[in-house]
Amino acid sequence: MHALWSLACIVGFTLWHALRVSVAALVGVPDRAGGVYDREPRDWARRLISATGLPVSVDGLERLEAGRPYVFAANHASFVDIWILLASLPGSLRFIAKRELYAIPLFGRGLRATGQIPVDRRDLDAATHSYENAAQVIRGGRSVIIFVEGTRSRDGRLGEFKKGAFVLAIAAGVPLVPVYLGGTHWVLPPGSLWLRVRPVALIVGDPIPTDGLDYGDRDDLLARARTWFERQQADVDAARSTP
Repeated sequence: MHALWSLACIVGFTLWHALRVSVAALVGVPDRAGGVYDREPRDWARRLISATGLPVSVDGLERLEAGRPYVFAANHASFVDIWILLASLPGSLRFIAKRELYAIPLFGRGLRATGQIPVDRRDLDAATHSYENAAQVIRGGRSVIIFVEGTRSRDGRLGEFKKGAFVLAIAAGVPLVPVYLGGTHWVLPPGSLWLRVRPVALIVGDPIPTDGLDYGDRDDLLARARTWFERQQADVDAARSTP
């Protein structure tokens, strides 16, 4: 019964908030930090977490400097990752989202209205342009969230990291913040419509400065972040195996 309720909440809240931002964009409501295009996605995420009863623990927010833009690099194992990030991370946030999502009726309109950044990873020129747009968004004072694996993990384990987040942080001249989402795969795995209520965790790592770095440093930055993610995954595995 709870799974049906959760599905109804996901569909209902998503349509409602997508409609609200689509109407706001249609009538010309301006985009400003803290305005409707920031509030509605955050409200959507928080309402879904509350309505589904998802227990979320958050650690490490004190590591972030108020009002400073970042590139948040997160792992990705479930649709609920988006809720947790939007509900928990501070500031004005934008996602880099795969272009296929923009074809979903109304939801895609909501993505466009709120200024999320589409990327087509099959087209190198288009993807490069998307990351250039993301750098401009960051220079305007907003933070950008990127799922470092490029897609959801099918088994909840860390996949291969793409380089986009690391190139973007260097190009925009802002710190890269690794963000680990633990337990979300078991709540709503890829391909499933049935949400299961289990504890999930958001762990925010120390911002990694990019001052003085250039394009050639992207692999070193990726390796540093990868080491941190693997340590978090090992800690979560150890906690789960403890009686």
